[in-house]
Amino acid sequence: MSARFPHPFPFTRRQALKAAGAAAALGVTGVAQRAMAADQELNILVWCDHTDAALLQPFEQAHNCRLNVKDYQETGAALAILEQSKPGDWDVFVVDSVDVRRVVDRKLLAPLDDVQLPWDDIFPELHAPELHKIGGKTYAIPEKFGYNSIAFDRSKVQEADVRRADIMWNPKYKGRIAVYDYYIPAIEMVGLGMGIRPDQITAEKLPTIRGKLLEIKKLASVVGDVPTVQNALVTGAADIIVAGGEFVVAGLASENPNLDWVLPDSGGIRWMQAIGIFDASKKKDLAAEFVKYITGPDGQARLATATCYWAMPTNSKAALGEKEKQRLRWNEQPGFIRNSYPYFIPDATLDKAMLEVWTEFLQA
Repeated sequence: MSARFPHPFPFTRRQALKAAGAAAALGVTGVAQRAMAADQELNILVWCDHTDAALLQPFEQAHNCRLNVKDYQETGAALAILEQSKPGDWDVFVVDSVDVRRVVDRKLLAPLDDVQLPWDDIFPELHAPELHKIGGKTYAIPEKFGYNSIAFDRSKVQEADVRRADIMWNPKYKGRIAVYDYYIPAIEMVGLGMGIRPDQITAEKLPTIRGKLLEIKKLASVVGDVPTVQNALVTGAADIIVAGGEFVVAGLASENPNLDWVLPDSGGIRWMQAIGIFDASKKKDLAAEFVKYITGPDGQARLATATCYWAMPTNSKAALGEKEKQRLRWNEQPGFIRNSYPYFIPDATLDKAMLEVWTEFLQA
């Protein structure tokens, strides 16, 4: 972790899914074995949702290639891998959209050809040129997104309650609240519930948010990573998850249709991931084909429903079925996008202050 950005998402939704990630990593051998006669190989550095055979195999067969996959859990870990690699070892990179500029500053990504990319099909609100374009050139295209919001058990909690941000500190739910242990979205969600946008959080406003967090802690039955809060919801140890979202429950809905998620009316925190091509890649043409596949309708559907975690595809034409769309609350996305805020990454001073507040919350 020595090679890391100032704010490398030290505990993310993907890092919390260690078991799923480990299982996906074990599946990489199978990917290699089924394509031993491949003409080309493509080395991709990705998150665990890109390791599913169901996602990779159609591309391998269509291009007679082998996809060598390595998944990582946060940007700092990816940089450490790259520092130990030779230029040209890697071809494709999946990264948090908020980190694209920092990766480009390190001269790691190549410009993309906008003409080849399905920008017209990407939800307009997600284009985010301030994140994906630097100096007038596109370096990554968004491929998947979702929310830190509130997940809940519909058989025990009314959706009308979940739509109200004050459910997070409502005494009615004492002993029934699980909190996702990631300080940035949790603090920002509490701030939203108090009328403070993420980009309005300052050191002066933190004490107010701190007070509300301590109220929540008195009501909470569980604070933990994704598997921990998931388990609490499934077993009934908790009925709602603060800072949960589709990535926590959408993949479980077939087993328990009562598990659901929604954005409070006050809003939620939106995360987004993007895909690009390494500047040192010697296989840019094949890499470009993979980027087109991942952002195209079929690849988007497979990526959205990947075993590691479900989340919304960025392509409005993703080939999802109605049941899958319902689980992802597809029809509500325009309102969710308008009523959500991208991760606000604080500067070093504010980040330290937020961590101190979160540590106090955990220890309370």
